[in-house]
Amino acid sequence: MSAGRCGDVPGAGDRTGGVPGVVGRGGTRNAAGAIRFGDVFAAELAKIRTLPVTWIALAVATAANTLLGVLAVTDAVRIAGQDGQIAIGRLGTLMVSPVYVFAAIAVHAAGGEYRAGQLRVTLAAVPDRNRLFTAKLAATAAAGLLAAIPAVLPGHLVRHAPAIAGGHLGIGAAAAGLAAILGAYLLLGLIGHGLAVIARSVVTPLAVLLVTPVVISPALRGTLPDLVRFLPHEATLSLLDMAGDPGAALGRAGGLLVLTAWAGLSVGGAWLVFARRDV
Repeated sequence: MSAGRCGDVPGAGDRTGGVPGVVGRGGTRNAAGAIRFGDVFAAELAKIRTLPVTWIALAVATAANTLLGVLAVTDAVRIAGQDGQIAIGRLGTLMVSPVYVFAAIAVHAAGGEYRAGQLRVTLAAVPDRNRLFTAKLAATAAAGLLAAIPAVLPGHLVRHAPAIAGGHLGIGAAAAGLAAILGAYLLLGLIGHGLAVIARSVVTPLAVLLVTPVVISPALRGTLPDLVRFLPHEATLSLLDMAGDPGAALGRAGGLLVLTAWAGLSVGGAWLVFARRDV
């Protein structure tokens, strides 16, 4: 038998194994024929990076956090409350609100492909749903954590720089506060990611994330305070030491634990439906 040309043998002249629709680096396969996880991860990360909403959400969250930091440190604006004028820095829900804009990055990364059947194309290239979901989740977490740094750092520095300079706040405490904020941004993003997969939508998860602190928490706070403090938004306030009622706060460790549990439930449910549900 004479040796044929490379072009006569599937996969001999390329790195895709001759699989239709899988070309270039995103389709690189290992010896067993499976697309490498690193390539799927890189492709998903590239998708997030090229989404316009990623840069819009990052810009808005950065500007909002910086503005709130300036208002909090200067005490130039106060809000009327039942007990008189309240400083901006004491309004936890307001100070945390930019995270719900930022969460749009994770939500669009997870739910955007359900429009116009785009996910079918991705599954044709990466049919292993567990591998694909893991790569999507890892890319969302990595992109979210990296983007959260410029989103929150300017506002955090502006707000706490005078206290650090005056010796009222240690560098370690400021760093711990920054780490808590980054953790909150990451975990709330993962909650949004899971809800987007479950709902196959970008609108529903964003609506749920926004309605919870604005409508659900205030409505239940008077009648079910012990339940409300375990909701994601209230757990976030506890994690950031911004709870409106210190007596009902979970503490930083408790807030982190509850928020992590919500993220785990959301991501776990999304993984289950992604692996089993038809596109």
